[in-house]
Parts: sequence; structure tokens; C-alpha cells
Amino acid sequence: MTQVNFRIEDDVKANAEKALKEMGLTMSTAITMFLVKVGREKRIPFEINADPFYSAENIAELERRVVSLENGTSTLKEHDLIEVDD
Repeated sequence: MTQVNFRIEDDVKANAEKALKEMGLTMSTAITMFLVKVGREKRIPFEINADPFYSAENIAELERRVVSLENGTSTLKEHDLIEVDD
């Protein structure tokens, strides 16, 4: 048997432990289940999506806006929060 050590934020660990306890699982059991599934299926067993905020197009637009602010051709304006349903 092998021991694996890794670092994770305290709040992430606490939230996961609480949820796993409600499911009757330990952190070790849950991680073992995850790794067994990865080994069997040769894939991450859930969907992973990139945050569209970090897309190349959005980053380019943000950089353009920063330049406009820095050279004085644009100003910041207050606006209402835009909420998007997933």
C-alpha cells in the first residue's frame, strides 16, 4: 500500500469532509474511489469546463479596455450586477 500526500485549502477540505461524512464516507475512501475510477476509465469521471471568463477573446477585450482606461479614452461607470442563469 502507498501513502499519497497533497496540499489543499482548509475550507475545501472541511467542506468535502462534511459532505463525505453525510454520505458515510471518509476522505481516504472517496479519493480511493476517484482514483480507481480514473484508472479503470482512463478519464476524469466528471465533466470539467473552462471558465469562459478566461477565454482568449475575453482576455483580449479586457486588455483593450485597460489600455483605454490608461490612455484616458474611457472611464469606469457604475452599473447593476448582471446575473446569468446556468
